[in-house]
Amino acid sequence: MSDTTKNSAERKEADRLQSGGLLSVLKRRPEAGSFLVMLVAVIVISFASNGNAFNPLGLKNNFTVISQFGIIATGACLLMIAGDFDLSIGSMIGFAGMSMAMMLKWGLPFGLGAATPFTAFLLTLVMTLAIGWLIGTIVVRSKLSSFIVSLAFLFFLRGVTEVSFRLINQSTQISGLQDFKETSWFAAMFGGQALGWFYDTWFALGGNINRAGNQWVTGFDARFLWWVGLSLVAYIVLSRTQAGNWIFATGDNSESARANGVPVDKVRISLFMFTAFCATLFAACQVFDTNTADAAKGNLKELEAIAIAVVGGTLMTGGFGSVIGIVFGAITFGLVANAVFFIPSIDGSYYRVFVGVVLLTAVFLNESVRKRITGGL
Repeated sequence: MSDTTKNSAERKEADRLQSGGLLSVLKRRPEAGSFLVMLVAVIVISFASNGNAFNPLGLKNNFTVISQFGIIATGACLLMIAGDFDLSIGSMIGFAGMSMAMMLKWGLPFGLGAATPFTAFLLTLVMTLAIGWLIGTIVVRSKLSSFIVSLAFLFFLRGVTEVSFRLINQSTQISGLQDFKETSWFAAMFGGQALGWFYDTWFALGGNINRAGNQWVTGFDARFLWWVGLSLVAYIVLSRTQAGNWIFATGDNSESARANGVPVDKVRISLFMFTAFCATLFAACQVFDTNTADAAKGNLKELEAIAIAVVGGTLMTGGFGSVIGIVFGAITFGLVANAVFFIPSIDGSYYRVFVGVVLLTAVFLNESVRKRITGGL
């Protein structure tokens, strides 16, 4: 065979593998399965609710829940890619909400005066990041499973939150806080509204007018922008930076990564701090939106965050995952969790049935994807 014929044959084989392998490529993408599940959920809920789930108010309510899921699932995703779990996320939400609400109601600690939304958030963030650092440090220094260490902090933080509420507030709830988002731009960043131009346009087209002839909805909750921004930053970090390579390497084989100069311990501790940041962001949006706090806030959110990460294509064993998959997973979970408000005939308990079925299915699919990528290893 001449060189020309040989090269031509090689090119044809390469073209065949490249052009004919679209389905094969999709099967290797961790977010492919979560996209299909999301698509089915959107279509089914759209028809079952007669389109009410996607009218102006439906969009706002759905994206409020979706954004909450997305914020905490993004933190859980990055940590799971690095091979760790944080079961304290839900308790951290309750702790952070309690901290901010108490400072806003009773003032700064040690008699330092009244608290503003900025100072309450900043001091709370310092505490939660310190706790995240402590959890990560215990995990890397003791070599204990992150599952056990974070489980201990799940109980510890929930207990501290309830005890503090009862000692200082004589109740496990704080309600009737001043509506700070009306007077503080900082509080409005978390509890206010965003993207009003979208609904203004919808209003101009006649799709956002109530029976009285007034504009029905004026914007998305601010947490929607926080979720979008957080997802974008996480995506860039994972796919475009050295830090992203370090995260994947840490979860894939930490000893090999360490031998190649990856600061494995710093990566893991930083990601525990990142999940603490996500929990604090979640809590701030709740407190400044509703002007209330409750010791029970965030209950079971850590499990939902992990479930969304798995459905989004993140492997339980680490080293593999996608922020895009988390976006699809958060949309799916948010729509299904909120479906009871648009489809009255559905029992809310079916949401848990859905989570269980989809989670188990996702685990099998993710393992299949992992084997295809690694050649069955």
